[in-house]
Amino acid sequence: MITSNVLARIRTCYTSKFGVPRQSGLAPDAWGFIDFEPPFRRLEAVRGIEAFSHLWLITQFHLVPEDPANLTVRPPRLGGNEQKGVFATRSPFRPNRLGLSVVKLERVELEGDTAPRLVVSGVDLVDGTPILDIKPYIGYADSLPDASSGFATAEPIRIPISWHCSMPPSDQDRRIIEQSIALQPQPAYHADEGREYATEIAGWRVRWSINDSVANIKACDPVE
Repeated sequence: MITSNVLARIRTCYTSKFGVPRQSGLAPDAWGFIDFEPPFRRLEAVRGIEAFSHLWLITQFHLVPEDPANLTVRPPRLGGNEQKGVFATRSPFRPNRLGLSVVKLERVELEGDTAPRLVVSGVDLVDGTPILDIKPYIGYADSLPDASSGFATAEPIRIPISWHCSMPPSDQDRRIIEQSIALQPQPAYHADEGREYATEIAGWRVRWSINDSVANIKACDPVE
């Protein structure tokens, strides 16, 4: 029997699965705080990590039902209409529910009750995601510019944002909301214009619709 310890959990600006970017780095302002579980909350565990700009996070999709039975999925990149083998995708609906993300290490906090704490950005993880391992990103080995990427050859198309309500007073919150909604998190098979969507991002309850390839934010209220 193979077992894994949860080393840490990440607190992020995404309290709902809907709206989380489908890949890391697509919303560069999306923040996260990695808080270690007590057995691993030791300064020596992160000694030297500040020398690296980015980190690999091995995570578990804890909100996905255990042991998905299907071994085929419908990738959003293909419009949700074509089946692919789960191991040819990055779908969260997979055996063992393991995820892999690259995040930017902003700083290491070495003081306080939560120390050591890692502050990261560019996250694609929902708040509370368990972290099973952390590894430094190494450019000469991990960056392969000549690699082929199958059906995911380019970044997703971002659409313009139009505000029709009061914006958050924080510039960072506004950027996170715009970066997230511009990635069109709605299901790929939703083709009806004007359909309204809602989620929570960075402490704000956001409602929007898409018309003429523009995301129109209709409401943005603080989460109580």
